[in-house]
Amino acid sequence: MEAGRESQSIEGAAGRVRAALPVALPLVAGLALRLWMLRELFYVNGDMLIYGDLGKNLLLHGQFALTGDGGQMVPTLIRLPGYPLFLAFCFKVFGMENYFAAACVQIALDLLGCLLVAGFVRRIVPAPASRRAALAALWLAALCPFTASYAILPLAEGLTLFMLVLAMWAMARFRQDLRGRNPRWVNALWFTFAVTAATLLRPDGALAAVAFALALFIGLRRERSENGVRLRKLIRMGAVCVLLALAPFAVWTWRNWRIFHVVEPLAPRLANDPGERTNPGWERWVKSWCLDFNSTYEIYWNVPGDKLEVSALPSRAFDTPAEYAATVALADDYNTHGMELTPEIDAGFARLAAERIAAHPLRYYLWLPLGRVADMGLRPRIENLPIDLDWWVYAHHHVETEFSWAYAGLNAVYLLLAIAGLCMRPRFWWALLAYMLLRSALLWTVEAPETRYTIECFPMLFALGGVAISRLIDRPYLSKLKAVFGSG
Repeated sequence: MEAGRESQSIEGAAGRVRAALPVALPLVAGLALRLWMLRELFYVNGDMLIYGDLGKNLLLHGQFALTGDGGQMVPTLIRLPGYPLFLAFCFKVFGMENYFAAACVQIALDLLGCLLVAGFVRRIVPAPASRRAALAALWLAALCPFTASYAILPLAEGLTLFMLVLAMWAMARFRQDLRGRNPRWVNALWFTFAVTAATLLRPDGALAAVAFALALFIGLRRERSENGVRLRKLIRMGAVCVLLALAPFAVWTWRNWRIFHVVEPLAPRLANDPGERTNPGWERWVKSWCLDFNSTYEIYWNVPGDKLEVSALPSRAFDTPAEYAATVALADDYNTHGMELTPEIDAGFARLAAERIAAHPLRYYLWLPLGRVADMGLRPRIENLPIDLDWWVYAHHHVETEFSWAYAGLNAVYLLLAIAGLCMRPRFWWALLAYMLLRSALLWTVEAPETRYTIECFPMLFALGGVAISRLIDRPYLSKLKAVFGSG
């Protein structure tokens, strides 16, 4: 009998290992990918140092401020407090300015996010295909180099991705509760925390609250009419969650009013403090021709402060010889005035922009914004890699060009799988689509495109891609396709 029990115990352990293996394999592969990237691609500069300075001053001085000349504290509102608070926590636990440890925490959260994506997919796909779809989504998320490259850097994007996935997971669980006529506080609170944290990390995180909360509200009405979910409990839960979500922004707004005497519940669009001069003429002129990340990197980010080379501008920045001459004159004034956009020079760019817009309004309001959104969605996602901006010039660097085209192809695969998943209309398909459309509408307004602005769409691509793969490898579904095309 003891031998029989021992044999059963061994068989049970082997069964548990076999059951865990399909989940463990993608997680191990994802961890290996992120650790390799951490070793080869980790760096700290630019915005990372700004976030780190804010986190350090929160920890050392209890102030949301940047370090000015002479070490003085300069209060600011150019960034939301979410990511500086995360870095302050990491600095407290792992040591001051230990950005590497913060990246390691983000890797752990990113892998947890991969599991949450799988959990979300398992709830939006009916059995028996749900497990297959969840595993496909898990592989897509774990091996995605685009999101992994942000998990290893001290930037807000990696943590934002995790919060979006957490919101999706909690949304599906809460909807499942409604079907059982027992909405639970824990899922409502997880959802509230996720969308609030996503917005505290980046202002555009609020788009998730709009798209996903709307999906919950519509589902709530449907379940109440069909299953008789108690209205009083739902009203109480909704009121508490709304108050909890708004509380941090009320505190942030009050802080900004007390220090700067402005009403700012999020962060300024141009990341400027009150009283800091902006350059609306320059911004509008750039928006009248800027189309791709190269222009953002080489021109937009460098002015003011660096020399403006007219020869570096693309040909679409000038429509006529007179316009070219006016641009050259403005650039000369800028370069000889200490590379500063004075009010007079900015006004000159404003006049030039007005002329260009009046001559080609459709280009300004439709074609260029459409091109910028396409550039952000389809361009090879190599912004975190040591690859030249002119990656397409094969004569300059064969390997980099081939790698970049492969990255573009991989990006296209994720997009095509997501489109296929949308066509199959799983639960919450329209909420995922609504988020991506809202994000695209927001990106329609930007002057200078950056590929990272669309990285937040990838949790939706993982989920929809998992749905598509599950259906495409389903034999009955393939048989139907063969029958359709065969009969044609």
